[in-house]
Formats: sequence, C-alpha cells, structure tokens
Amino acid sequence: MKVVIPDLVSNSYFPAIAAVEMGFFKQEGLDAELELIYPVQKCYEALRDGKADFVGGSSHSAPTAFPEWKGVKFIGALAQYTYWFLIMRKDLNVKRGDVAAVKGMRIGAAPLIDIGLIEVLREHGIDPKRDNVQIAPPPMPANPAGVSFGVNAAKAMEEGKIDGFWANGMGAEVAVQRGLGTLVFDARRGDGPPSVRGYTFGVLATRADLVEKEPEKAAAAVRALIKTQKALKEDPKRATKVGEKWFPPFEASLIATLVDRDLPYYDPTISKATFDGTARFAQVTGLTTGLGKYEDVVATQFSNLWKS
Repeated sequence: MKVVIPDLVSNSYFPAIAAVEMGFFKQEGLDAELELIYPVQKCYEALRDGKADFVGGSSHSAPTAFPEWKGVKFIGALAQYTYWFLIMRKDLNVKRGDVAAVKGMRIGAAPLIDIGLIEVLREHGIDPKRDNVQIAPPPMPANPAGVSFGVNAAKAMEEGKIDGFWANGMGAEVAVQRGLGTLVFDARRGDGPPSVRGYTFGVLATRADLVEKEPEKAAAAVRALIKTQKALKEDPKRATKVGEKWFPPFEASLIATLVDRDLPYYDPTISKATFDGTARFAQVTGLTTGLGKYEDVVATQFSNLWKS
C-alpha cells in the first residue's frame, strides 16, 4: 500500500511518516511505502486515481480532487488544528502578532496553503492587492524531489528572494534557529481570531470505496496511526531516527523537538466541530460551494478506535 505525503521534511504530517518508518503499518498487516508528491492536490489526485491508498495531508485540500467532498474519507487526525506559521525576515524586527507587517512584502506560500494566509489577512483587514502583498511560492530547485517547501522557503528568505513565508513548523524552526527570521504568527497556538485554528488539520485520508470494500485495511491504518502517536508521546526522541532517514542532518536534529512541541495535539479524533471548521474554510475560500456533511466525509465507524 502507498502512503503519499506533500512534504516529507516536516512535522506537519510526521505521524503518517512515522507510522510507516516505525513499523506500525507493518504490525497491522499493511505493507506500506511512502512517496513524496508535491503539491498537496496532486496527493489527493493520486488517491482518487487509485495510485495511492492513503494521504497524509491537509484536510481542507481534499475537495481539489474530490469535488464537494464526494469519494474521500477521513479516517483519523494526524494532529489537531491549523499548523501554519508566518515568519518574517529578522532584520525587519517584526513583533509577534503584527500581521500588518506583510504590507508591501514578498511572502512565500505553497499552493492551497496560501489561501490560509489570505484568509488570515482578510480577518485582519488586509487586502493583498490593495496592500501590495505579493504571495507566491518561492522558486523551487530544478529537481524538487525530497525538498521541503518550508525549508526551501527559509533558504529563499536567506537569499533575499522573499521577505517572509507562511509554512510548516520545520521551515519556521529552521529560519528561527539559524537567526534568519522571526516568528510572527502561530495559528495552532492561538494567534489571531479563534476561527483560524479551525481552517485545517493534518489528516489521514483514503477513498470511500476502500473503506466500504476493505474496511479492515482502513481500520488497520487507523490503529497504526494511533500506535504511532502513543509511541511518540512516550518517547519523542524516537522521531530522530525517522528523521535521519528522510531529512537533511540539520532538520533531522530538530524533528524530536518539534514533535515534542506538537504532542498536545496528537489526538486522532475528528469531531464534528473539527470537520465543520475545515468545511467552512473550504467553502469561504472557494474550494467548495457547499459545506459537506460530517457523517459523509468522516469515517465515524472508527471513532471507537480513536478513543482506545
């Protein structure tokens, strides 16, 4: 079975990566392999087309390949809440929470992640066009295989190609640890309006037909995810060995710290409030026309496993 991830060098989807690399998929009888597919909509396209069995990705992105949420199933949360950070160049001396500092600046953001920043700006009364905020992905290497968007964004900022970026925790940590950037906004930990936390979350997703025809495989994947989250809670340092396989050395040295920081959010439960938040975000940003129904998208038959 294939698990596809849009960003391997990251803590955003790390429980899915670790579930394969720590052997928990195998323990549950699933012979799983990882593949990086960037950007996230292509992960969901691979899932839709039967080229992948599971996606570890952003929940709000599913409708790009499964219009109006039809045909996709969310089987467990990798972690709770929106996991994006706004980092600005250190020399700009931007203070925490000063979102208006993006005015007139070049901000790096990946496709389908950029809409989160645009919505945050809107909630702060900032119009990217009116306020001349240039939001676009920074240049990627000629061969992007294995390259983390966030880490690449930090490099682009160091090279003066952008003034800041909106990305995952690994890119943010690299920029801060190297003295390149300042953390301005952390969506997960309460910066901005309460609605921001509900924009998205890391999810383990599959196709509705797989859940229907092979429910034992979907259940096995859920159990593997839960075992991974528990193992990392017991010993976050186990993340380092996984990171050493997939990450460059510096990023591998950071992953256990990032995982430890994220542990309070390691809960596989997908509540109705959680889904409704991401559904509202998808609708507001034009990814869907309707809101979608919790019971249609979320595989609630696994809720007993979430609570185990």
